[in-house]
Formats: sequence, C-alpha cells, structure tokens
Amino acid sequence: MSQTTKPKKKRKKNNYFTKVHENAIISYALTDDKIIRTELYIELIGPALDEMVDKIVYTYKFNNLPNIDYLKDDCKIWLMTILDKYDPSKKSKAFSYFSVITKNWFIHKVKQNSKKLKRDLQYESITSEVESEQLVEQNRYEIDRETYEFWQYLFKEMDSWENLKLKDNEKKVLEAIKILFNSVDEIEIFNKKAIYLYMREITGLNTKQIVNNLNRLRKKYRNFKSEWERGNI
Repeated sequence: MSQTTKPKKKRKKNNYFTKVHENAIISYALTDDKIIRTELYIELIGPALDEMVDKIVYTYKFNNLPNIDYLKDDCKIWLMTILDKYDPSKKSKAFSYFSVITKNWFIHKVKQNSKKLKRDLQYESITSEVESEQLVEQNRYEIDRETYEFWQYLFKEMDSWENLKLKDNEKKVLEAIKILFNSVDEIEIFNKKAIYLYMREITGLNTKQIVNNLNRLRKKYRNFKSEWERGNI
C-alpha cells in the first residue's frame, strides 16, 4: 500500500512587509530630505512597522504584559526614532533588522516587569512584617498597660481593706503581702514554700495561721478581680 503524504502547510506570506517596504526603508536611510522621509514613513514604512509590532506581540505572547496597548505605541514611536540607524550596506534585510530589535525591546520590558513584580512582592512582604510587628508591639503595650493598671488598683483596694474590721492576724498577713509586693525586685522567691517562709518571718505566724488568713483575704481578692473583669473598676 502506498503511503499518502500529507501536503506541507504553506508558510504564510508576509503581505504587510514586502520588497516595496524594504526599499522604502533603504530610501529613508539614504536621504536627509525631511519631506521625502515624511512621505515614505506615512505612506509605507509606518503602517508596515505598526503591523510588524502587532504580529510580534501576538506571536511571542507579549500581550500578557500589563498596559500592552501603551507599550505597543511606545515601541512604534521608538522604531520611528531609530529608522535612520539602519545601514543598508551591512546587507541585513530591514524586516529582519527591525523584527529582532522589536522582539528584544519587548523582552526587555518583560524583564523590567518581572523585576517590578519581585520588588512589589518584597515590599508587600516587608510591609506585612512591619505591620505584624507593630500590631504585636501595640498588643504588648496594651497588655502591659492593663497589667500595670490592674496592680495599681489592686494596691489601692488592699489599702482600703485596712479600714475594714480585720482580725489582727489578717492585718499581719495583709501587711506581709504588701511588703512582698513592694520588695519583689529585692527578694528571691523560687516557689510557694519560699513565700510562706518570708511571710512567717514577717508576721511571726505559723504556716497554718498564714494559710487560714490568706483564704479569707483571697475571697476579697476574687471579688475585686471579678469586678475588674466586668469593667466595674
């Protein structure tokens, strides 16, 4: 059986950049006459370069770039400014010459955009970290301030307890608590036993007496804390 060969697809002919346009660019490069250059550009060169830019953007998927319409206009204007840089004596086809230049121009824009995206991501990351740190600092400040206020009000509350009809041992234990609070930076308290040891030395009471009186004072403390948490203080 004879194999049928598929017909090769014909390469699409470049209808927008023909020999006429090639010669127009050569004529443009070889003359200094502004009027002739203007006529060549308006009638032949400009439309061909515009079409070439659009084709290259589509072919190489540069249309994914942001603001691509503005970039295409910028590229077309830039090509117009470098038309006289083309040197026919170097035997390079004008179409190939400006195609390569156009493609490289957009590749450069892609790299610029990638760097910008990277900078934006870094900026967002740094900004997020700074905001998080500020939030942590703010929360820490709020917690520290609230803790400070709690202890200030507690000390005032404890002072008011002295005006109540406390038993002698209750007064001794309360005074010992205030001394320990005021001397917290000067004494070393490793554990609960150490606290009772200090309180025994200050009050002259035994551990059982201290515990019993602490329980009575603890009720007052719980009432105070409950009122504080409700926002009544």
